[in-house]
Amino acid sequence: MTVHVAGKIRKPGVYLLPAGARVADAVTVAGGVARGASTGSLNLARRLIDGEQIVVGTPAGPAAPGSAVSDPAATVLDLNSATTEQLEQLPGVGEVLAARITEFRDSHGGFTSVEQLREVSGIGPRKYDEIKPKVRV
Repeated sequence: MTVHVAGKIRKPGVYLLPAGARVADAVTVAGGVARGASTGSLNLARRLIDGEQIVVGTPAGPAAPGSAVSDPAATVLDLNSATTEQLEQLPGVGEVLAARITEFRDSHGGFTSVEQLREVSGIGPRKYDEIKPKVRV
């Protein structure tokens, strides 16, 4: 599988890793964390998904350059890299549903579209409509 390791890492770049590799493996192959950076927002034990980007040492959740990341309501989460804790910040998503989303992601090799959320037990049409604008793949 191919992943892009970016952020506060010693050797950012695109790396080829074996199937079943974890985030910790991607960080290691990229030379480790740069001095003064933290992996606190990353789940180092999570299995990697082909084509994903691992961003080290930056606030969780993608944000456009120059945008304020302090407003969680404005953050759009990537379904393939968001932690369970981040998913819990979505409207109507609690601990149990966030765990179901991550279990679905792990058992299906990641999300290929936002619409796959409809296949997660507990996400009906109304909840899907609330979540849809706040997530991406």
